[in-house]
Amino acid sequence: MNGCSYVSFLLLCTYCVHGKPTLRKERVHHDPELSRQPHEDNHSYQYDHEAFLGKEEATTFDQLTPEESKERLGKIVDRIDSDGNGYITTDELNAWIKRVQKRYVYENVAKVWSDYDLNKDNKISWEEYKQSTYGYYLANPDEFEDDKDQFSFKKMLPRDERRFKAADLDGDLVAGRDEFTAFLHPEEFDHMKEIVVLETLEDIDKNGDGYVDEDEYIADMFAHEEGGPEPDWVRTERDQFSDFRDLNKDGKMDTNEIQHWILPQDYDHALAEARHLVYESDTDKDQMLTKQEILENWNMFVGSQATNYGEDLTRDRDEL
Repeated sequence: MNGCSYVSFLLLCTYCVHGKPTLRKERVHHDPELSRQPHEDNHSYQYDHEAFLGKEEATTFDQLTPEESKERLGKIVDRIDSDGNGYITTDELNAWIKRVQKRYVYENVAKVWSDYDLNKDNKISWEEYKQSTYGYYLANPDEFEDDKDQFSFKKMLPRDERRFKAADLDGDLVAGRDEFTAFLHPEEFDHMKEIVVLETLEDIDKNGDGYVDEDEYIADMFAHEEGGPEPDWVRTERDQFSDFRDLNKDGKMDTNEIQHWILPQDYDHALAEARHLVYESDTDKDQMLTKQEILENWNMFVGSQATNYGEDLTRDRDEL
């Protein structure tokens, strides 16, 4: 994985027997400084498919012929062209990508809702979530395979409760759709930013001093082999830490610096992706894309957020 493109991928999972685990969005940050430069993505399309689609969805996409992919992509282009003038602007791509992102979040909640809404009252209480996710181990504490599993369990239960309470705006310990969406996808909601930052700090701060130093920052994305050299991208990330992460130059990141890193206020991922797609595909350099320009660079688009990293190419038109 290219460290300049992705800080790291972290899937935070609770123990789960009957239900699904709490998921936190991957810590992904594209540096604004890097996003303005030409991207070298030609060799990372397949990785992007698997990282963002999952192997099953990527396999489904891989089964499409180029002709099928282009045909389905063309139909999506027609929908992105909101004013129907035959040109796709950065703003139109940005709006489409944001729509795809929002749809993913709410579809994800819909898929797991019934796993937690045990009494089918269209609400999910903390007790329902706790029972669905942790109930088996709460009732059978001897089932842990080792002390490490038991430690993780004891850490995750209060952590999930803390996040649930932060998402529960009215404080009744019962979540409606929007509150449960904030619980599962806290990175999408302003009132959950402190929780996202706190959880990130807890994940990376191995010495428990309340800060993230350079070694902890690197360890979050790269596992050192004894005696082995660091790849070039790791050395670049060390420079990133000192130049852009550690803003006050004290050798570590505090919570404000962590928030600036993972939730930068002046950086829009969807807009950066839209600009990147236009930059790479705009052959006549008029700052807009025609359907022909997009289809000529179809492999980039089917691996991008514009098509939910390829997934939309396997959907029927009525589903979009």
